[in-house]
Amino acid sequence: QVQLVESGGGLVQAGGSLRLSCSASGRTFSSYAMGWFRQAPGKEREFVARITWSGGFSYYADSVKGRFTISRDIAKITTYLQMYSLKPEDTAVYYCAASGVHSTRPNDFGPWGQGTQVTVSS
Repeated sequence: QVQLVESGGGLVQAGGSLRLSCSASGRTFSSYAMGWFRQAPGKEREFVARITWSGGFSYYADSVKGRFTISRDIAKITTYLQMYSLKPEDTAVYYCAASGVHSTRPNDFGPWGQGTQVTVSS
């Protein structure tokens, strides 16, 4: 079983930047894609970005395209989410997860990390 741990969240002013990290341990899952999702209070978990295991292909939600960048350090088995030009509507708990398919649906991902809180003040 793979374990995922997110870190890097925090409080930032609108227009600021943060970099989230997702560290993996446990069972090897070299064939998986990795994804970032977020969930704001009272809302469903939504797709943010995903990347293939090799790091060669990435895909973004329209709401973050051009502002967020997903990347992978294969040697460190770590996935990153660099976030620029943050907006108050980006405030949420951010989660990473693995998937055996290239999907944007939360149900196609798992296991999940515990999440890291990102709060963007206006």
